[in-house]
Formats: sequence, structure tokens, C-alpha cells
Amino acid sequence: MADYIKFVDVTKCDGCRACMVACKNWNDLPAEPEDFNGSIQSHRDLTANTWNVITFNEQETSDGNFEWLFRHMSCLHCNQAACEKACPESAISYTKFNSVVIDAEKCVGCGYCVQNCSFGVVQLATYKDKNGSEYRKAQKCTLCTDRLEQGLQPACVVACHTDCLIYEEKDLVLAEANKRLGEVKERFPNANIYNPQGIEGTNTIYLLADKPSVYGLPENPKVALSQVVWKDYAQPLGKMMLGATTMAVIGAAISNAVRKDRSEGDHDHE
Repeated sequence: MADYIKFVDVTKCDGCRACMVACKNWNDLPAEPEDFNGSIQSHRDLTANTWNVITFNEQETSDGNFEWLFRHMSCLHCNQAACEKACPESAISYTKFNSVVIDAEKCVGCGYCVQNCSFGVVQLATYKDKNGSEYRKAQKCTLCTDRLEQGLQPACVVACHTDCLIYEEKDLVLAEANKRLGEVKERFPNANIYNPQGIEGTNTIYLLADKPSVYGLPENPKVALSQVVWKDYAQPLGKMMLGATTMAVIGAAISNAVRKDRSEGDHDHE
């Protein structure tokens, strides 16, 4: 089967939010009203129950006017996903569609995926059991894997009326992305294709009208080497020798160490 990926051409987006509504409807996610925060952007950020947000950024043009820069913000489904590497319970995995999904049955709500996600996508939802005790589960966009299994397109793609979102064979998407890049360069000199190779690319590729940082995206995200070594080498060997529970505890310690190193690194650059 040919690889399919999602393409987001932000230069075609008109901020209608139909993709947000379709995502909520298909995944049966509850509404999350927010107070006005000074922008017509409906939600400040992604949450455990809002997997898709259209961001609104005002940009001044060379003639003194301004224009909106929109972005369909959702999970990018990284080819090397930090959330998958950080999970001590193997609750996060790749499907045959290359989407990154969370198994709610395996998830213990530790939050290491939240702390390590390169894009701040994964969030924890709080639930109550029949005894009233609270527990947490990580949640995020699934790329509508359940729809893909039925031969359907992702709900957000179907709802998009400007063809800002498409889901198509990878080679066709990349060809369209490069074609569009050439077409919009005159209007947007800083336009670029966002498909960061530090994480071996993503399965949601963007055509951005400006630098990634303008859209709140990291320029070149990477997965910490310690996580790769842990997940791909140490953990499989350790489970054979020590057992799954012991290795989960060790994995939690490593994830905490990675988070601490990142935090200290951020302070060093302040």
C-alpha cells in the first residue's frame, strides 16, 4: 500500500474552523468554551478534548496593512515521535497508516508523553471511575485512524472547503507542496515546506507562509538520543532480563532526567 500523508497549505486557509467542528463531531469530544483572550482565535491551545485548533496570527505587510496567518494546529504524527519514545508502557504506537495513536487501555496517565512531545500536542484528560476516584489518560488527534481503516478520509480533510487540507499519496503531496511553494513565493518570500528531518519527517506536512517560529513551531525538533537508546535498545533487552514493571520504573526516571535537562537548557538561554 502506498504511503499517504496529510498536507496543510496554510495559504489557502480562511479560518472558517470547519475542521475543528468536524473533529469534535467525529470523535465525540466535549465543547470547551473559553473566555475572550484578546484574539478571535477560539481556543488558546490544544487540549485533551480539543485536538484541532485554527490559530490566528496578525502579520504586518510591507505597505503598512496586515493580513491573517492561519494554521491548522494538530498532531503532526512524527516519523520519530518523542511521545512514543517517552512512553514507559508502550501505550503509544504507529499504525499501518503511519499515524501515531494512544492505547487508552495501556496508558497509565504518567504524563511523560506530554512532557516530551516536540509540539505540545499530547495532553492529559481526567476521568472518574465508578468509585469517584480520578485517573488520567493521554489524548490527541489520531489522524482519524478509525476512518482510514474504513477507506474514509480524515474528518478535518472532508470538512475543508478551500482544499487547505488534503490527504493523498505521499509522492503526490510532496509534488503539490513544491508546486504551491513556487506559486506563493512572490506574495510570501519566507514561505517554506515544513517537514522537519530531525524527527525523520512528519505525516502532516505544512506549506507555511513564513518561518516556523512565526507559527509557534520549532525550527528543527529532535528526539533526545537518550530516549532513542532507551526505547529502541535498552528497554527491549531490559524487559527480557528484568521484567516489564522494573523497566517501566527505570523508563520513568529517564524521562524525568530528559525533562530536567531540557528545562535547565531553556533557563541557560534566558
